[in-house]
Parts: sequence; structure tokens; C-alpha cells
Amino acid sequence: MKKLTESDLIAFENKVADSFNAGGIRAPIHLYSNNETEMISIFNNISPSDWVFCSWRSHYQCLLKGVPEEKLFQAILEGRSIALCFPEYRIFSSAIVAGQVSWAIGVAIDIKRKNKLESVWCFLGDMTSEVGISQTAFRYAAQFDLPITFVVEDNGVSVMTDTRKTWGNKPLRFESEENPKVIHYSYKNKYPHAGAGLRVNF
Repeated sequence: MKKLTESDLIAFENKVADSFNAGGIRAPIHLYSNNETEMISIFNNISPSDWVFCSWRSHYQCLLKGVPEEKLFQAILEGRSIALCFPEYRIFSSAIVAGQVSWAIGVAIDIKRKNKLESVWCFLGDMTSEVGISQTAFRYAAQFDLPITFVVEDNGVSVMTDTRKTWGNKPLRFESEENPKVIHYSYKNKYPHAGAGLRVNF
């Protein structure tokens, strides 16, 4: 499997953005930027046999998990950007808020019960990390020492809403409560919540 660089990830998102703005992609897209270093660092610890669960923003995860660029781009052209699932690469995305969290916990429970040598990685945003299902999952995973790591990707907003103002929390709960199952990093996305800035901004 090709080892991707930050430039590779950026070039792919630029390609998707250009296609979307030109009208080549007719379904919603959610793009990353300015978190390439963090993503590559995290994926250095993820093996091909591990499971990865994501939200609607998962292009980088798919690429780093080994999904070929051409296969991924075709899926995006077909309108599946916000729900990319590639079972053969053990990566699944959900367009439902916190939809990936229950999948991830379920797989982690199965791995532990069967004593498998696999791990689960669940990526979610800062707003999603504050909802009840996520907070329960964090505590459950820690209490039962499940083979799972939650990665909270904090860009400070949910759609166009400031996360900390919304919850009235500063810091957010995952920042002030230690949990060995949770990794947190902050980044500033140059793209809007959806789209690429020219055609659609949800």
C-alpha cells in the first residue's frame, strides 16, 4: 500500500472541490483541510486489520486506510461522499450524527468477546462528541476496556454554529475529563461545512 503524504491528501481534496464547484458532483460533499499531519500520525497506528468508522467527512480516512484514489473518487462522483463504505478495507461512514458510534462500539464488543487481535477507530467531530450517545460510549469503552479509540476532530463548529457557545462549555467535556479511549486534536478547516465555497454552503 502506497504511503501517502500531506500533499497527496491535499491534492485529492482540491480535486474533489474543483469537481464539485464545476458541477461534476451533484450530491453534498464535506471536505477536510489543515489536519493532514494529525491524520497521517494517527493512521501510523492503524493496521489493515483494524476497523475504521467515520462521519460524513471521511475522504482522508478512506485514502489512508488503503482505498485506491480512483475508486474513492468514483464513489464521490456517484453521490456517496457522505456515506462512504468499503467493507473490503474495513472502513464505514455514516451521514447520521453519531451513527458511526454505535457501530464502532458493537464491533469493539465483538472483538473483545472473541479475543481477536484487532482494534476499532471511531472518528467524530467536536459537536458529536458532546451528544449523549457519544458520552455514554466513551464511558462504556473505558469501563470495559474495549479495543477502541475515539478520535475527536475539533474544528470548533457544527455546521455554522460555535460548538462551545452551543453547549455553554469551555472547555468541552472531553477536554476536561481524562479518558484513555479518547484522542483529541484541533484544526481550522478552510472549507465550509458542506460544499467547496462556490456553489453550495449548508
